[in-house]
Amino acid sequence: MSPLHTSEKIPQDEKRHIEDLRQRLSAKIQREYQKGVMRRDAHPKTHGVVRAYFIVEPDLPPELRVGLFGRSRRYKAWIRFSNQSATIQPDSKRDIRGMAIKLMGVPGKKLLESEADATTQDFILISTDRFVTANVREFAGLIRAMTSGTLQVIWYFLTHLRVGLNLWHSMLRHANPLQVRYHSTTPYLFGDRAVKYAVLPQIRHLDRIPDNPPDDYLRRAMVRQLAQEDAVFDFMVQFQTDAEKMPVEDPGKVWPEELSRFRKVATIRIPRQYFDHPLQDEFGDELSFSPWHALPEHRPLGGINRARKVVYEAISKMRHGHNHTERKEPEGWDIPGMEPLDHSSDGSRFLWGSTTIFRKHGQR
Repeated sequence: MSPLHTSEKIPQDEKRHIEDLRQRLSAKIQREYQKGVMRRDAHPKTHGVVRAYFIVEPDLPPELRVGLFGRSRRYKAWIRFSNQSATIQPDSKRDIRGMAIKLMGVPGKKLLESEADATTQDFILISTDRFVTANVREFAGLIRAMTSGTLQVIWYFLTHLRVGLNLWHSMLRHANPLQVRYHSTTPYLFGDRAVKYAVLPQIRHLDRIPDNPPDDYLRRAMVRQLAQEDAVFDFMVQFQTDAEKMPVEDPGKVWPEELSRFRKVATIRIPRQYFDHPLQDEFGDELSFSPWHALPEHRPLGGINRARKVVYEAISKMRHGHNHTERKEPEGWDIPGMEPLDHSSDGSRFLWGSTTIFRKHGQR
C-alpha cells in the first residue's frame, strides 16, 4: 500500500455524520420545494450552462500523462456556473460561485456504481481555495446549526472560529463568472499521487461590478462576453508533496504553492455562443454533477468527498423523482426541444458568427 492511501484516515463516526447530512439536506429541500420544481440544496441559481471544449495538452511529461490526460484529446463538455447559496438571491450578495464541468465521450468504467457505464467525467470547483470545514463531522455540525435557527448558527461560529474565517474569506463579490479562478479544494487521485485542481481564466478585458447591479448581472456579463469572444481557462493540477502541510483529510487548509506549483494539463475553451434560453436552463437544472463521475485514476479523496458520494446521489435522485424527469448523463451538445446543432461542422453553428439565435430569442 502506497503512502498516499495510508494518508486517508476515515474516522469511526464518519458514516453517522454522512447519514445525518443526507437526512437533514433531504428534509430541507422537501420542506422548501413541496410544490413546483425542486432545485439543488446548494448552487440552485444558474448563471449559465454552456457548451465547451476540454483539450488535453499535447506532449505532457510522463508524470502528467495519467488517466484522462494520458494522451492529447479534445472532449466536448457542458459547464454550469452557479451561486452556492441555498437561497436564490441577487448576484450582488457575497457568495461562493461554482463551476461544474462535465466531459463527454470519456471511455472506461466510472466510480459511481449507479452510472458506472456512463461516458462522462465531472470536475467540481468553487471560487475559493479552501473548503469551509475540516471534515465531515464539522460540516454536519454546520448544517445542523443552519437548519436549527439563528442562535444555533451564532453558537456554532463562536465555537468554530476557523470555519467562520474560511467562510468569510470565501464569500466574495465577482464581476463575471468567466473571469474567476476556481479550485477543487478537495484532493483527488492522479494515478498513485494526490492532487488538487484549479482553473485559471485567461482574461483579455477585466470586467467591473456595475453600479446598482441588477439581480442577474453575472448572467448578463457571461452573455455579453460570449457574444463577443471565447472564454478560455487553464486547467491545472497541484501535486501533494508534503503529507503534513498538504493534508488529504482537511480541505479547509490551503496547500502552499511554494511547496508545489500548479501545472497546466488542459485548456478549457468556451466558444462564442448564446446560452440564455429557458430550455437550456432547464437542461442544466436536470444535469447531475458528482466528483464520483470519474475514472478510478482520478478517485476523489478525503472525508468531504466520501460524503459527497452519498449526499449528491441521494439529492439528485430526489430532485429527479419530484420533478418527474429522467436522470441520465448527456452524450452530446443537443438539447431536447431545441434546434439540433450542425454536426457536419462539429457543432460549429453554436459558435455563431451570425446573430440568428439573438434575433430569434432576444437577450434578457
